[in-house]
Amino acid sequence: MRVRTGLILGAAGVFVGLAVAPQAQAQSLNDRWWIQGAGYWASVDSHARVTSVGNTSLGTEIDFETDLGLDENEVLPSFSGGFRAMRRLIIGLDYYKLDRSATRTLSRDIVFDDVTYPASVSLSSSMDTDIYRLTLGYAFIQNDTWEAGAALGLHATDFETELVGEASVGGVGGTATRRQKDFLAPLPTVGLFANWQVAPKVTVNGRVDYMSLEVGDYDGGVTNAQISASYRFTDHVGAGVFYRFVSYDVDITKDDWTGGADYEFSGPGVFLEVAF
Repeated sequence: MRVRTGLILGAAGVFVGLAVAPQAQAQSLNDRWWIQGAGYWASVDSHARVTSVGNTSLGTEIDFETDLGLDENEVLPSFSGGFRAMRRLIIGLDYYKLDRSATRTLSRDIVFDDVTYPASVSLSSSMDTDIYRLTLGYAFIQNDTWEAGAALGLHATDFETELVGEASVGGVGGTATRRQKDFLAPLPTVGLFANWQVAPKVTVNGRVDYMSLEVGDYDGGVTNAQISASYRFTDHVGAGVFYRFVSYDVDITKDDWTGGADYEFSGPGVFLEVAF
């Protein structure tokens, strides 16, 4: 997995900076629950490979943007929410999705599952991704204006990939062939977070989650980091901006196929929030 060390160190710096922030009047730190709807302008880099068990041809490492022509930049819908079960105990939830499709003439042979799509054929492809993040955080350090703590969570990605085009199957070519794979890959995470009320209506937040381990059929890792700032127009309605980085890499071992997938999302976003 390609993890950007500089970004992780930057997120850690944000965490430390928030933890030593000066005093200010608190408002949003007293929210019991909140909901955010966002538009996330993401730069995307995604890869996948699939090999059928018993097939002597290894699956090709496919670059979905370069090989298949899927868009490298997308505006993604994003939803977040949170709930303070107790003063220091915070439950958080994120969801965003990426659906892309394209048709491109291949510049090289691609082996996917037990099928070979040769160079020069027109190949239609799609990659649909739903991403879920659930965390349970505890603020070990807290006063009226800032808090900092640790979190346990679950980062789950639901992949669905499809290729359609003329292909060679078992040495017989020239037939329109469709191959589709989907899987839900959950990975637990550990992380740090900090929230700082910098002014009566302004809050700055930072967090980073990370884990690398094997769970069932999946062996992989995830890094998920975000920094945001929001402004409250009223006690219950506000808006803000954020920057999010996500890197996810998983190897899959199933009874009938093996493979892997990885992606990186990074970019800015804007959101509206309602809180009580």
